[in-house]
Amino acid sequence: MSSRLEKFRTERERLNERILATATTTTRRFFNLDSNCYRDGALPARTKELAGLSASLVLRCDDCIAYHTIRCVELGITEAEIIEIFDVGLIVGGSIVIPHLRRARELLDELLAELAE
Repeated sequence: MSSRLEKFRTERERLNERILATATTTTRRFFNLDSNCYRDGALPARTKELAGLSASLVLRCDDCIAYHTIRCVELGITEAEIIEIFDVGLIVGGSIVIPHLRRARELLDELLAELAE
């Protein structure tokens, strides 16, 4: 059985390809805007990804939480930094964030294990 991380990556890529295969100009522009927003600018990409992770926790979007957690690890953000952002999301979002925090922690563990290999 594949890991949650592997499933997420595969499913996201497959479904994004499907969406973009029939996308309108509006959808393509939105996808482009989303990608460009997280690039280095006045704020570095790593700061933007941490902000995205915190906002995703508050909004309780597991796919977004997973995506931003993956990007944070890819950008070299430390476990301690990510855990502090988990705290920010929890404080802002309240106890309803806890189930999402559990899944985020599990995913982070998987990402860190992958890095260690």
